Amino acid sequence: MKEDGHGLNLEFILDKAYQEKFLNKEEIIFLLSQREEEKIKQIYAAARMMRQKYFGQKIFMYGFIYFSTYCRNNCTFCLYRKENHALTRYRKNETEIMETAASLAASGVHLLDLTMGEDPEILKQHSEGYDQLLHMVRGVKKVSSLPLMISPGVVPSGFLGKLKEAGIDWYALYHETHNRALYAQLRLGQDYERRWQAKKQAHELGMLVEEGLLTGVGDTVDDVADSMFAMKKLGAEQVRVMSFVPQEETPMAHWDSPARIHEMLIIAVMRLLFPDRLIPASLDVDGIKGLQERLAAGANVVTSIIPPKSGLAGVSNNTLDIEDGNRTVPTINRVLEEVDLMPATQQEYHNWVCLSRGAVR
Repeated sequence: MKEDGHGLNLEFILDKAYQEKFLNKEEIIFLLSQREEEKIKQIYAAARMMRQKYFGQKIFMYGFIYFSTYCRNNCTFCLYRKENHALTRYRKNETEIMETAASLAASGVHLLDLTMGEDPEILKQHSEGYDQLLHMVRGVKKVSSLPLMISPGVVPSGFLGKLKEAGIDWYALYHETHNRALYAQLRLGQDYERRWQAKKQAHELGMLVEEGLLTGVGDTVDDVADSMFAMKKLGAEQVRVMSFVPQEETPMAHWDSPARIHEMLIIAVMRLLFPDRLIPASLDVDGIKGLQERLAAGANVVTSIIPPKSGLAGVSNNTLDIEDGNRTVPTINRVLEEVDLMPATQQEYHNWVCLSRGAVR
């Protein structure tokens, strides 16, 4: 078996991953640094084998409801940053949210992802905003009967408990990087430790947690490897990565979007390190045309499904594939069929959530 110049061997590392032994940092960096086509194919094949072991051919699908694009933060990478005054923002009313939730549930998604910027009107302390948010969550739960994920930003632990009582199953809160210096450049004025503790508190309350990375923002393979260990320490049930897409009217507007090989290798390495966890293929970066390669790298969740004519936006490419219907379940099902995958049943997703929640408790 041929070794590279550093004495590392791909077959040995993949065999270690098959045995579900967590790789060391040098091995993770070795995998993330590969650029030879045949070696990359081997890594992807190994990732798919590990996905097959735990999930078979089944893929989960998440409906996406970005119900408020107002935000109190000034993240340098984000279109919805507070100081982007060129952006037309919205807050969806209760009727719009309930109609969208019911429509997505009827289409066959397995979960609804309720996302907002850190809307200052909703997150004001001692205001009616929290009560309105809880009322909305209860309403969505009632009209959809689906598991719910929420991305409200950092909120007090007491409110996290109320969200769980209202029907929230998942708390999504991304660091984007675990390099503290880079984090400070991306999430201006936001406390790293407070964000980390919020996720730990969600776990303590019995909620499932999603952690996420953004690649192409000055991160290195060393940083990504460190993030893998942070995700392991957190015990996140869902881990994701997205490629940076430059946004107009932001400090990073003139950055280049990274070559997608970086994101695909991170997905594959995540699958090798976390074979029984959920790893999304987001439609927010490249739309439906980028779905197959993310599935080939080992993803098992299709996220950011948005119905047309709903007036909802996405995140990285906020309008991509929405109005032409390419972010809908029928379109995704056609792609799954082309690569010999299939949508899971609602019961299969319910069983996975219940099993994972039991582990959290």
